Amino acid sequence: MNEELNFKKILPIAIIIGAVLVVIIFWSRMTVTIPGGHGGVLFKLFAGGIDTEQTYSEGFHFLAPWNKMYVYETRQQEIAEEMNVLSSNGLEISVDFSAWYQPKFDEIGKLHATIGQEYLRRIIIPALRSAARSVVGRYTPEQIYSSKRDAIQVEIFDETRTLLDERHVQINQILIRSITLPPTIKTAIESKLKQEQEALEYEFKLDKALQEAERQRIDAEGKAIANKILSASITEQILREKGIEATLELSKSPNTKVVVIGNKDGLPLILGDTK
Repeated sequence: MNEELNFKKILPIAIIIGAVLVVIIFWSRMTVTIPGGHGGVLFKLFAGGIDTEQTYSEGFHFLAPWNKMYVYETRQQEIAEEMNVLSSNGLEISVDFSAWYQPKFDEIGKLHATIGQEYLRRIIIPALRSAARSVVGRYTPEQIYSSKRDAIQVEIFDETRTLLDERHVQINQILIRSITLPPTIKTAIESKLKQEQEALEYEFKLDKALQEAERQRIDAEGKAIANKILSASITEQILREKGIEATLELSKSPNTKVVVIGNKDGLPLILGDTK
Protein backbone atom coordinates (compact mmCIF):
# COMPACT_ATOMS: atom_id res chain seq x y z
CA MET A 1 0.00 0.00 0.00
CA ASN A 2 2.80 2.34 0.95
CA GLU A 3 4.68 1.42 -2.20
CA GLU A 4 1.61 2.32 -4.29
CA LEU A 5 1.32 5.67 -2.55
CA ASN A 6 5.00 6.40 -3.06
CA PHE A 7 4.69 5.53 -6.75
CA LYS A 8 1.76 7.91 -7.15
CA LYS A 9 3.79 10.67 -5.54
CA ILE A 10 6.95 9.97 -7.55
CA LEU A 11 5.21 9.65 -10.94
CA PRO A 12 4.20 13.33 -11.33
CA ILE A 13 7.62 14.44 -10.23
CA ALA A 14 9.22 12.09 -12.71
CA ILE A 15 6.96 13.39 -15.47
CA ILE A 16 7.88 16.97 -14.64
CA ILE A 17 11.57 16.17 -14.53
CA GLY A 18 11.31 14.29 -17.80
CA ALA A 19 9.50 17.19 -19.42
CA VAL A 20 12.13 19.61 -18.19
CA LEU A 21 14.89 17.36 -19.55
CA VAL A 22 13.12 17.15 -22.90
CA VAL A 23 12.77 20.92 -23.04
CA ILE A 24 16.43 21.38 -22.12
CA ILE A 25 17.59 18.83 -24.68
CA PHE A 26 15.35 20.05 -27.50
CA TRP A 27 15.29 23.77 -26.60
CA SER A 28 17.62 24.69 -29.42
CA ARG A 29 15.32 22.87 -31.86
CA MET A 30 12.14 24.38 -30.43
CA THR A 31 13.17 28.02 -30.68
CA VAL A 32 14.80 30.18 -33.31
CA THR A 33 15.85 33.83 -33.41
CA ILE A 34 15.80 35.46 -36.83
CA PRO A 35 18.28 38.38 -36.88
CA GLY A 36 17.60 41.82 -38.29
CA GLY A 37 17.47 42.06 -42.07
CA HIS A 38 16.57 38.38 -42.44
CA GLY A 39 13.47 36.27 -43.03
CA GLY A 40 12.61 32.67 -42.20
CA VAL A 41 11.13 29.74 -44.13
CA LEU A 42 9.59 26.92 -42.06
CA PHE A 43 9.92 23.28 -43.07
CA LYS A 44 7.08 21.24 -41.51
CA LEU A 45 8.09 17.60 -41.35
CA PHE A 46 4.59 16.20 -40.82
CA ALA A 47 2.51 18.97 -42.43
CA GLY A 48 3.39 19.21 -46.11
CA GLY A 49 7.05 20.24 -46.07
CA ILE A 50 8.06 23.81 -46.93
CA ASP A 51 5.60 26.57 -46.04
CA THR A 52 5.68 28.60 -49.25
CA GLU A 53 2.96 31.05 -48.19
CA GLN A 54 4.42 32.58 -45.03
CA THR A 55 7.74 34.33 -44.46
CA TYR A 56 8.70 34.63 -40.80
CA SER A 57 9.95 38.05 -39.81
CA GLU A 58 12.94 38.86 -37.62
CA GLY A 59 12.68 38.09 -33.90
CA PHE A 60 12.10 35.11 -31.57
CA HIS A 61 9.90 32.18 -32.67
CA PHE A 62 8.75 28.82 -31.17
CA LEU A 63 8.46 25.76 -33.40
CA ALA A 64 7.98 22.03 -33.04
CA PRO A 65 11.30 20.21 -32.51
CA TRP A 66 10.76 18.09 -35.63
CA ASN A 67 10.37 21.20 -37.81
CA LYS A 68 13.21 23.40 -39.09
CA MET A 69 13.55 27.09 -39.89
CA TYR A 70 15.73 28.20 -42.81
CA VAL A 71 16.96 31.79 -42.53
CA TYR A 72 17.60 34.06 -45.55
CA GLU A 73 19.21 37.48 -45.62
CA THR A 74 16.65 39.89 -47.09
CA ARG A 75 18.81 43.01 -47.20
CA GLN A 76 20.35 44.26 -50.42
CA GLN A 77 23.55 42.41 -51.22
CA GLU A 78 26.32 42.86 -53.79
CA ILE A 79 28.06 40.50 -56.15
CA ALA A 80 31.14 41.56 -58.18
CA GLU A 81 31.92 39.91 -61.50
CA GLU A 82 34.90 40.26 -63.83
CA MET A 83 34.68 38.44 -67.11
CA ASN A 84 35.98 38.45 -70.66
CA VAL A 85 33.42 38.96 -73.43
CA LEU A 86 33.57 39.41 -77.19
CA SER A 87 32.62 42.63 -78.97
CA SER A 88 30.60 42.67 -82.19
CA ASN A 89 33.78 42.29 -84.27
CA GLY A 90 35.14 39.42 -82.19
CA LEU A 91 37.68 41.26 -80.03
CA GLU A 92 38.01 40.17 -76.40
CA ILE A 93 37.07 42.80 -73.82
CA SER A 94 37.33 42.59 -70.03
CA VAL A 95 34.28 43.87 -68.12
CA ASP A 96 34.28 44.41 -64.35
CA PHE A 97 30.85 45.14 -62.87
CA SER A 98 28.77 44.81 -59.72
CA ALA A 99 25.13 43.83 -59.17
CA TRP A 100 22.88 44.76 -56.27
CA TYR A 101 20.32 42.05 -55.51
CA GLN A 102 18.06 40.62 -52.82
CA PRO A 103 15.36 37.96 -52.47
CA LYS A 104 11.74 39.08 -52.54
CA PHE A 105 10.65 38.93 -48.90
CA ASP A 106 7.14 37.57 -49.46
CA GLU A 107 8.41 34.91 -51.87
CA ILE A 108 11.27 33.41 -49.83
CA GLY A 109 9.28 30.21 -49.26
CA LYS A 110 8.86 29.75 -53.02
CA LEU A 111 12.52 30.62 -53.56
CA HIS A 112 13.54 27.94 -51.05
CA ALA A 113 11.22 25.36 -52.59
CA THR A 114 12.28 25.92 -56.21
CA ILE A 115 15.93 27.03 -56.03
CA GLY A 116 17.26 26.93 -52.47
CA GLN A 117 19.75 28.92 -50.44
CA GLU A 118 22.37 28.69 -53.21
CA TYR A 119 20.25 30.94 -55.46
CA LEU A 120 23.15 33.37 -56.01
CA ARG A 121 25.32 30.68 -57.57
CA ARG A 122 22.47 28.86 -59.30
CA ILE A 123 20.57 31.67 -61.03
CA ILE A 124 21.91 35.20 -60.40
CA ILE A 125 25.52 34.77 -61.51
CA PRO A 126 24.58 32.78 -64.67
CA ALA A 127 21.98 35.41 -65.56
CA LEU A 128 24.49 38.25 -65.11
CA ARG A 129 27.09 36.53 -67.26
CA SER A 130 24.61 35.71 -70.00
CA ALA A 131 23.28 39.28 -70.11
CA ALA A 132 26.79 40.78 -70.17
CA ARG A 133 27.89 38.58 -73.08
CA SER A 134 24.72 39.33 -75.02
CA VAL A 135 24.84 43.11 -74.54
CA VAL A 136 28.56 43.72 -75.08
CA GLY A 137 28.43 41.54 -78.21
CA ARG A 138 26.20 44.17 -79.88
CA TYR A 139 28.81 46.94 -79.79
CA THR A 140 32.18 47.66 -81.36
CA PRO A 141 35.22 48.49 -79.19
CA GLU A 142 35.02 52.13 -80.36
CA GLN A 143 31.43 52.43 -79.15
CA ILE A 144 32.21 50.73 -75.84
CA TYR A 145 35.23 52.95 -75.22
CA SER A 146 33.74 56.28 -76.22
CA SER A 147 30.00 56.61 -75.74
CA LYS A 148 28.05 53.45 -74.97
CA ARG A 149 29.14 52.60 -71.43
CA ASP A 150 25.96 53.93 -69.79
CA ALA A 151 23.78 52.25 -72.42
CA ILE A 152 25.54 48.93 -71.85
CA GLN A 153 24.99 49.24 -68.10
CA VAL A 154 21.26 49.84 -68.56
CA GLU A 155 20.88 47.01 -71.09
CA ILE A 156 22.67 44.48 -68.86
CA PHE A 157 20.34 45.47 -66.03
CA ASP A 158 17.23 45.09 -68.21
CA GLU A 159 18.26 41.71 -69.62
CA THR A 160 19.26 40.32 -66.22
CA ARG A 161 15.95 41.41 -64.75
CA THR A 162 14.12 39.71 -67.60
CA LEU A 163 16.05 36.46 -67.08
CA LEU A 164 15.26 36.50 -63.34
CA ASP A 165 11.60 37.33 -63.78
CA GLU A 166 9.41 34.91 -61.80
CA ARG A 167 12.50 33.57 -60.02
CA HIS A 168 11.62 35.20 -56.66
CA VAL A 169 14.68 37.49 -56.56
CA GLN A 170 15.15 41.07 -57.70
CA ILE A 171 18.03 42.98 -59.27
CA ASN A 172 18.21 46.58 -58.04
CA GLN A 173 21.14 47.95 -60.03
CA ILE A 174 24.04 47.08 -62.32
CA LEU A 175 27.21 49.16 -61.99
CA ILE A 176 30.04 48.87 -64.52
CA ARG A 177 33.29 49.58 -62.71
CA SER A 178 35.68 49.24 -65.63
CA ILE A 179 35.92 48.10 -69.25
CA THR A 180 39.39 47.10 -70.44
CA LEU A 181 40.28 46.89 -74.13
CA PRO A 182 43.39 45.26 -75.63
CA PRO A 183 46.27 47.82 -75.54
CA THR A 184 46.65 47.99 -79.33
CA ILE A 185 42.94 48.58 -79.83
CA LYS A 186 42.84 51.21 -77.10
CA THR A 187 45.78 53.08 -78.65
CA ALA A 188 44.19 52.98 -82.11
CA ILE A 189 40.86 54.26 -80.76
CA GLU A 190 42.53 57.08 -78.82
CA SER A 191 44.45 58.13 -81.94
CA LYS A 192 41.28 58.11 -84.03
CA LEU A 193 39.36 60.12 -81.44
CA LYS A 194 42.21 62.66 -81.28
CA GLN A 195 42.15 63.10 -85.05
CA GLU A 196 38.38 63.53 -85.02
CA GLN A 197 38.69 66.14 -82.27
CA GLU A 198 41.33 68.04 -84.24
CA ALA A 199 39.13 67.95 -87.34
CA LEU A 200 36.20 69.32 -85.38
CA GLU A 201 38.40 72.05 -83.93
CA TYR A 202 39.62 72.99 -87.43
CA GLU A 203 36.05 73.15 -88.73
CA PHE A 204 35.10 75.38 -85.82
CA LYS A 205 37.97 77.79 -86.51
CA LEU A 206 37.15 77.81 -90.23
CA ASP A 207 33.49 78.56 -89.57
CA LYS A 208 34.48 81.33 -87.19
CA ALA A 209 36.84 82.88 -89.77
CA LEU A 210 34.16 82.70 -92.47
CA GLN A 211 31.66 84.36 -90.15
CA GLU A 212 34.13 87.15 -89.36
CA ALA A 213 34.87 87.67 -93.06
CA GLU A 214 31.15 87.87 -93.78
CA ARG A 215 30.70 90.36 -90.97
CA GLN A 216 33.48 92.58 -92.32
CA ARG A 217 32.03 92.38 -95.84
CA ILE A 218 28.59 93.42 -94.64
CA ASP A 219 30.13 96.23 -92.56
CA ALA A 220 32.16 97.51 -95.54
CA GLU A 221 29.13 97.38 -97.82
CA GLY A 222 27.13 99.32 -95.26
CA LYS A 223 29.79 102.02 -94.99
CA ALA A 224 30.08 102.28 -98.78
CA ILE A 225 26.33 102.71 -99.16
CA ALA A 226 26.30 105.33 -96.40
CA ASN A 227 29.14 107.29 -98.02
CA LYS A 228 27.41 107.09 -101.39
CA ILE A 229 24.19 108.46 -99.91
CA LEU A 230 26.09 111.19 -98.08
CA SER A 231 28.03 112.20 -101.19
CA ALA A 232 24.86 112.37 -103.22
CA SER A 233 23.20 114.62 -100.65
CA ILE A 234 26.03 117.20 -100.45
CA THR A 235 25.67 120.06 -103.00
CA GLU A 236 27.76 123.15 -103.65
CA GLN A 237 25.06 125.34 -102.12
CA ILE A 238 25.08 123.31 -98.89
CA LEU A 239 28.87 123.53 -98.65
CA ARG A 240 28.72 127.31 -99.12
CA GLU A 241 26.10 127.68 -96.39
CA LYS A 242 28.10 125.53 -93.99
CA GLY A 243 31.21 127.62 -94.67
CA ILE A 244 29.34 130.84 -93.89
CA GLU A 245 27.97 129.36 -90.68
CA ALA A 246 31.45 128.32 -89.55
CA THR A 247 32.84 131.79 -90.36
CA LEU A 248 30.14 133.48 -88.32
CA GLU A 249 30.81 131.25 -85.36
CA LEU A 250 34.52 132.04 -85.45
CA SER A 251 33.87 135.75 -85.78
CA LYS A 252 32.04 135.74 -82.47
CA SER A 253 35.19 134.78 -80.57
CA PRO A 254 36.44 137.88 -78.58
CA ASN A 255 40.06 136.71 -78.64
CA THR A 256 40.37 136.46 -82.38
CA LYS A 257 41.27 139.20 -84.88
CA VAL A 258 39.50 138.47 -88.11
CA VAL A 259 40.10 139.72 -91.58
CA VAL A 260 37.41 138.73 -94.03
CA ILE A 261 38.32 138.51 -97.67
CA GLY A 262 36.09 137.05 -100.32
CA ASN A 263 37.60 134.03 -102.03
CA LYS A 264 37.01 132.80 -105.52
CA ASP A 265 33.94 130.85 -104.49
CA GLY A 266 32.41 133.80 -102.77
CA LEU A 267 33.10 132.36 -99.35
CA PRO A 268 34.71 134.43 -96.57
CA LEU A 269 38.32 133.86 -95.80
CA ILE A 270 39.27 134.28 -92.16
CA LEU A 271 42.77 135.27 -91.11
CA GLY A 272 43.60 136.01 -87.55
CA ASP A 273 45.49 135.13 -84.37
CA THR A 274 44.93 135.13 -80.61
CA LYS A 275 47.48 137.83 -79.72
